[in-house]
Amino acid sequence: MFRRRRRLLPLEDRGPLKVMFVITSMPVGGAETLLVNLIRRLDRNRFAPELCCLKEFGPLGEILAQEVPAFEKLIGGKYDVAVVGRLRKLMYERQVDAVVTVGTGGDKMFWGRLGAWCAGVPVILSSLHSTGLPDRVEFANRMLEPLSDGFIGCAKPHGEYLIAHEGCPRHKVFVIPNGVDIEKFAPLGPDPALRDSIGLPSGAPVAAIVAALRPEKNHEMFLEAAAKVVRRVPDARFLIVGDGARRAELEARAASLGLSAATHFLGTRRDIPQLLALVDVLALSSHMEANPVSILEGLACGRPIVAPRVGSIPETVEDGTNGYLTAPGCADALADRLAVLLADRSLAVEMGRAGRLMVEQSWGLDVMVGGYEDLITTLYQRKAPPQSYGKMGAVPHDLVSV
Repeated sequence: MFRRRRRLLPLEDRGPLKVMFVITSMPVGGAETLLVNLIRRLDRNRFAPELCCLKEFGPLGEILAQEVPAFEKLIGGKYDVAVVGRLRKLMYERQVDAVVTVGTGGDKMFWGRLGAWCAGVPVILSSLHSTGLPDRVEFANRMLEPLSDGFIGCAKPHGEYLIAHEGCPRHKVFVIPNGVDIEKFAPLGPDPALRDSIGLPSGAPVAAIVAALRPEKNHEMFLEAAAKVVRRVPDARFLIVGDGARRAELEARAASLGLSAATHFLGTRRDIPQLLALVDVLALSSHMEANPVSILEGLACGRPIVAPRVGSIPETVEDGTNGYLTAPGCADALADRLAVLLADRSLAVEMGRAGRLMVEQSWGLDVMVGGYEDLITTLYQRKAPPQSYGKMGAVPHDLVSV
């Protein structure tokens, strides 16, 4: 498969840069939600975003397809090598200026970058969101490193992880922190009707976990901690927001722990801010994380966090200030901190206010979107004709974060 050649124009002689985001599919999840926010917020005077789902759109992809040019079903199966030709044709005909693959490893990262290179796309980036199994940068994807202009981590510790464990060259790793929509995710008053529809008793202290029901999220430990909490706070209730193939298994585990009346499995929800308004504390029990969106959303809604000291979580959870950090895999520690905040609601409110303030100052969407805009523009201008090179020839200093 030969590479097509493209004649690049300086930014001052052309319209917005056409940026195609390549992902496998768009179910409801943290990385997918970030992508929706990013595409919607890109400056349309400078960028024209497009979406490419190698498989089906999924729920969030169907929403975006109503807003931007979007393409799906490019790949027929794991070994469908003809996908390269389809991507090459699509990207060349669309005259795409930058491709950003979204997700760690897998088909989107491999075929997306290879198709972009064959189409002569000038800027090729990979946005990574994981820190370990089940998502890794496999050997085949590492072999395509020379085709890539950069790898994007979502927090400084995550950037260091990509260098140390995923084979990403330091000079190609850029850190753009995740961001949250602080207007949508904001402190709200509790909705009694919503509380009643879930079956929460009025006045009951409530803890929640918002995470897809996947093994790495370790919901078993959350349930073990919940069983310990109810011995100290008997009227406590627990919301489990998210869905997945493990739901029946986890519901059975809750029943075996005597938690059937205290736990509420809510599945995938689109009313997260309203749900968080019913909650006193948000928890996470993951084995591993990069920079989880659920934590940012919880903090933005003024809720304290109890989470393990893994990945980049200590970047957002300041122990004793806006929540508590616990030892990874320790149900006793998680239970102890949850019980403290559920029993002392004034402390929970105080920590929640601190969390909201921190998100407003450092983790808003504008920081994330601006990082992508600056990086894509800079890398394009590096390859554009010399007359535009002098204006932004070097990567902005604040993007060289690792």
